[in-house]
Amino acid sequence: MTRSLTPALLLAFALTASLAAHAQQEGLVPTQALVNVDAKSQPPASASALTVAVNDRKGPLTAWEPVAPANAQVALLIDDGLRESVSREMDNLRDFVRTLAPGVEVLVGYMQYGHVVAEQSFTTDHALAASTIHLPSGLAGMSASPYICISDFVKNWPGTRASSSSSPITFARHKARFILMITDGVDPYNGSTSVTNQGSPYVDAAIADAQRAGVAVYAVYFSDAGLTSDSADNSGQDYLSQITQATGGVNYWVGIGNPVSTAPFLRQFQSAIAETYIATFNAPVGHDPVHDLVHVRFSATKTKLHAPEKARPGNVE
Repeated sequence: MTRSLTPALLLAFALTASLAAHAQQEGLVPTQALVNVDAKSQPPASASALTVAVNDRKGPLTAWEPVAPANAQVALLIDDGLRESVSREMDNLRDFVRTLAPGVEVLVGYMQYGHVVAEQSFTTDHALAASTIHLPSGLAGMSASPYICISDFVKNWPGTRASSSSSPITFARHKARFILMITDGVDPYNGSTSVTNQGSPYVDAAIADAQRAGVAVYAVYFSDAGLTSDSADNSGQDYLSQITQATGGVNYWVGIGNPVSTAPFLRQFQSAIAETYIATFNAPVGHDPVHDLVHVRFSATKTKLHAPEKARPGNVE
């Protein structure tokens, strides 16, 4: 004898299915990352043209928007231990700051003894910011380590205000963040500048801190007043490649010695800001929502992208 399901049982089954579906989505939170479209590629027109793999699980983007100048912050961080020959680049750096797109907020800071020292916070007065650029002190090891400086700076990003929300997985919305660092990239606390010793806890920490803060780090190599060996140069450039690639930026100079001029790299960086998009997607929250990171990988047909390797879930309102 076959019995039909009662309305109560039907309701129970429907409720169970609904709870199961909700459970599958529980823990997924909106997350954002800065994605730069290589200048030689055609930018995807919409979110549907891209996919994101979060911890190797592919899914769609929910939004894809270009970074507007009024929604961008650029920190130009200069190693205060650069050798005196960087004096020829001062006018290039000032021109770069003065010609940033109107509306972009800029800060000029000097990396000194593990911190960043700036005469003013982020400002849209580009002429004022350019006027604060001066010749570095030129003392060997003045930055201590550029990566300790980066960690301290991104964790205390100027103007950051804590979220008023009580939710542990909700963070205050902030503008798109970019760092351009001028440094030799050497980490003197690594214990060795040998190219065979490229594991540094300070580089790793700076990468993770920048990823949590949603900062894209770009770099232009320039030698320090101290170490001058080829081994030191190679070590510093390798570290710069590590941090830029991991955060979605670019290490612009990977050559021998100092670049002939920083001007072409500064122009490339300006273009990179204009070619960067904010990608929004869903990511699972871990046990420690403040510090946990998820692996992310963005892809689009016939398009080369520069994106962070990891992102912090729930980093948007």
